[in-house]
Parts: sequence; structure tokens; C-alpha cells
Amino acid sequence: MASAVKSLVQSLKRYLKKPWEITGPCSDPEYRSALPMATEYRCFCPATAPAMVCIPTTDPETVFDIKYYTRDRRRDRPPVRRTVIRKADVERIMAAKTFGPDDFPKVYLTERVEEDYDARGGGIMAGGNTEQMRVGEYKREALRNKS
Repeated sequence: MASAVKSLVQSLKRYLKKPWEITGPCSDPEYRSALPMATEYRCFCPATAPAMVCIPTTDPETVFDIKYYTRDRRRDRPPVRRTVIRKADVERIMAAKTFGPDDFPKVYLTERVEEDYDARGGGIMAGGNTEQMRVGEYKREALRNKS
């Protein structure tokens, strides 16, 4: 009988621990098991909900339209009209086209080119040979006298 009691005490010791020997998260007095009990697991069957859920955004007036194309303003423009021109069309148009003098830009130079020796910095001759500068002055004077 003593051996039976002794084996019973040893089996109880194996399952029951002193509170200071318990380690891990379950040692905290506020610990709550994450596993639900059998009565908490599924209160009702999914097909038999006790009440209908009211979602305020299911009304057509309050639903936000999430479609992309309705908000894309680039698609509001009219399509670009494209004209296909074939070689025969271009030849016919060019045969009917006549060019006049007003169709071309006016000619910029009508008489002669006169270089500006009075440019800021003295032009190309700046700091150069003074003899060449004098020759340039004579040419300038000759051009002024011609006109």
C-alpha cells in the first residue's frame, strides 16, 4: 500500500509543479491561452448568421467608384484624326499647286556686305599689328566714299 501511495505522489509531482518552477508566458498571472475553448470556437454556423450585417457603403449613392477608366481624364479627348496620303494623291496635289514669289522668304542681302570694323573689342585685329589696322582703316574709308 505504501508503494501505491508513493507511486501516486510521484505521478502527481510529475504533473503538478510549484508556481515558481513554471517558466514561459504561461507563468504570468495575466496569461490567457490563445486557443479558444470548444464553445468559443464557432458560435454559429457560417450559413446561419443570427443577424444581417449592415454595411453603410453598399448603398449605390455611397459606393466609391474604383474603376480606373472613369477617372482617367486623358481618355476624354477626342481621337486624333489621321489621314493616309498615298503617292498618287501627293503627285496630284503637287501638280495642282502653283508657287508664287510670295510663297518664299524675302532675300536678306540685296546689295553688298560691309564688315563692321567698329565692333566692340576691335574685331579680329585687336592687339595685333598696327600696320594691318591702318590698312583696314583705309579700306573702310574707301568703302564709305564709294557709297
